[in-house]
Amino acid sequence: MTAHHEQVADNSRGATADWQARKAVSRLVLGQMATQALGTALRLGVFDRIGTGELRAEALAGSLGTHPRATLRLLRALAGLQLLSEPEPGAFRTTAAGNVLRADAPGTMVAMARMFTDPVMLRGWDLLDESVRTGETTFDTVFGTDFFGHLREHPELSAAFNEAMSQGTRLTAETVPHHYDFGRFQRLVDIGGGDGTLLASILRAHQEPRGVLFDTAEGLAQAPRRLAREGLDGRVTLETGDFFASAPAGGDLYLLKSIIHDWDDARCAVILRHIRDVIPDHGSLLIVEPVLPATVPADRPDNVYLSDLNMLVNVGGRERTADDFAALCTAGGFALRSVTPLPAPNTFQIVEASPA
Repeated sequence: MTAHHEQVADNSRGATADWQARKAVSRLVLGQMATQALGTALRLGVFDRIGTGELRAEALAGSLGTHPRATLRLLRALAGLQLLSEPEPGAFRTTAAGNVLRADAPGTMVAMARMFTDPVMLRGWDLLDESVRTGETTFDTVFGTDFFGHLREHPELSAAFNEAMSQGTRLTAETVPHHYDFGRFQRLVDIGGGDGTLLASILRAHQEPRGVLFDTAEGLAQAPRRLAREGLDGRVTLETGDFFASAPAGGDLYLLKSIIHDWDDARCAVILRHIRDVIPDHGSLLIVEPVLPATVPADRPDNVYLSDLNMLVNVGGRERTADDFAALCTAGGFALRSVTPLPAPNTFQIVEASPA
């Protein structure tokens, strides 16, 4: 290759790299627009209306009572996001990604997607710069109360949040029971366990233990129906309470899944100390959450960092490193024993601790 050809090749590679960089930045700049398009589609029920077949834009607009041309433009935006395909002009099908946004699809993510595209979840993000300057949540500024207080005041939103958390837990719940020896325990206490998605999965896989599901009345609202559907209502006791005030006695394994990241270190230590007050010396504590690496991996973009900002903006908690968990365990009267990653694509890890 001549020097001229090498220069042309170098210029071509440079132009390609520059184009890819600009494309990546453009995708981020337009990201909020994509979120709003998705949220609108979910609220209108677009994916459920299209279902497993093909539907023309004008027919969809007629069934939704929306403007035909504007509906077509929304559908094409969704196709541009690879949630729909347009096999011929004006006709649309759901893609594999669009399918999991149907309520009747196995492994549906529709409740989770609805929750995280809801204005209640998004409005605090408009003041992210304030959170970065102050280190404080902005949800309270916008709504005049904290996130969980707002849920208590809006039962329908609370139920939607519970279902979103259940959907977000399912992959982890399918995996966790096979990566820890739960069968050696007699009584598992799931602190803040919501509708029991994780506890039910563990008890289905391990026949020996019994379970206690501990949460607020709002958190437990959907639990009886789920446990009855799973045939586990006879093996699980529901206890209503506040983990900032106490923890149920009598367990030899205590579980905290997606609880610790909701709170600052001081409040997390309170939760852990209440568990330490009742756990036997031979008992174990499992914290199931993402664990941040010491530095951000250059080759693995990870939504856990956006989750960390969401904790900052909306609830005041944060995601943590292994060292952070070790310090937190010490403050709560525990000693960190191990951190076990769950297999990909799961981003959660099992943090195990014992009473100190």
